[in-house]
Amino acid sequence: MKILIAADMEGITGVVNWDQVYPGQPEYPRFQKLMTGDVNAAVRGAFAAGADSVIVTDGHNTGRNILIEELDPRAVLISGSPSRLSMIHGVDENVDGVMFIGYHGRMGAANAILDHTWSDERVSGLWINDRAFGESGLNGAVCGHFDVPVIMASGDQTLCAEVREFFGNEIGTAQVKKAVSRMSAECLPPFETAKLIEGVAQHAVKNLREGKAPKPFKVSTPIHMEIEFIQSEMADKAALMPNTQRGADRRVAYNADDMITIYQAFRTMLALAR
Repeated sequence: MKILIAADMEGITGVVNWDQVYPGQPEYPRFQKLMTGDVNAAVRGAFAAGADSVIVTDGHNTGRNILIEELDPRAVLISGSPSRLSMIHGVDENVDGVMFIGYHGRMGAANAILDHTWSDERVSGLWINDRAFGESGLNGAVCGHFDVPVIMASGDQTLCAEVREFFGNEIGTAQVKKAVSRMSAECLPPFETAKLIEGVAQHAVKNLREGKAPKPFKVSTPIHMEIEFIQSEMADKAALMPNTQRGADRRVAYNADDMITIYQAFRTMLALAR
């Protein structure tokens, strides 16, 4: 059994501020260690439940956050950017289940630590088939394209509710903090979150082995995507991509028949909108 751990940073133990997740800031090295600790807890849980191999994809910023020298040596790390499937690169390599570690709520969600959808500076909203999506839904839909279920996630209470809404109540959730605003939370200490994440990960893999995991998340086709940008100039730039449709105000739409094309279109429009 092969497990992919897709790791982000805003939902990691103790994180409540952008300064803690950006390279070059004084607190960033400290939170690299905490991120690596949360990931290691999920690795331990996966192997304890009988996983044969674990891939870890570093999906935050440029993918160079996890400390490989402190990573559980049984795991393989995918690091750096860009990669074809970005935050979930590796999901197409005969993976049986995916864990989202350190994820966060979608842009605009109330009581969600550092809520955003891919880019805090460019995206004010994302809709797929007229449903609001965050990063968990977007990445989970790509997993579903490969018939791979998302079996657990860690983050704050809003993220945990978001993944249950998208993937079903069967998904395991590890709530490592309770957000009381966008940049304030009641945080559990690392000793406690490590036990929590490991336990949920172990149970999630056990359920996967026993056929009790969530079903892969599928988006019905054809797929209609709309991105609302922060500024109209960003929408103007994104609309330079062929086959886009400039919508009202700051929205740009794109249609495709599969989730991979939608994912690549989303990333390309964001790159143009810089």
